[in-house]
Amino acid sequence: MVEPLSRGDEQRLIQRAKRREPDALRHLIDLHKERLFNFVWRVVRHHHDAEEICQEAFLKAFASLDSFRPEFRFSTWLFTIAYRLCLNALRRKRAFAGDVDFSVLPGHGEPVDEGAAQSEEARRVKTLIWDSVDRLSPQQRATVLLFYRNDQSCQEIARILEVPVATVKSHLHRARARLREMLEPVVAGETDRTRILAKLAG
Repeated sequence: MVEPLSRGDEQRLIQRAKRREPDALRHLIDLHKERLFNFVWRVVRHHHDAEEICQEAFLKAFASLDSFRPEFRFSTWLFTIAYRLCLNALRRKRAFAGDVDFSVLPGHGEPVDEGAAQSEEARRVKTLIWDSVDRLSPQQRATVLLFYRNDQSCQEIARILEVPVATVKSHLHRARARLREMLEPVVAGETDRTRILAKLAG
């Protein structure tokens, strides 16, 4: 995994990318491609669509680098672009499928590095949690992913989703309540909210 940059190093890298230096553009891709793909895949639940959305997000970001505002992190801006593309993809699918919610359909699993020491029960719990996350609305799902998997603040998430901070907090509150509702009947010994939600970051 590529080490994250300091704010100053990121700004210098972006200045080089604005000059279309190939190694700078490649470095930006390497820095963000894994987390971006995992986020997009979890929102759209389709491997090929996720790959296309990630490619388009990078292309759009690079094409409009001159409009990038340096007070924000590049990742916040990139994820904003990708989230819009995710919503567009979901709308198109629903239009073709009579408003079927594709987020509740089973998909092939996301590759996860399960350490040898991790027990079968822990893997089962983690699978149940992520299956439940996949059943949230796209907005709630994106909020949970950004907050627990990408360590984004409520302010950063509000910018990515283009909603008020209060709406982000509402999404988190409702998502937590919905996850507890779905998980409490099936996850023995994991009904404590903190222990359940802590697994989302794992």
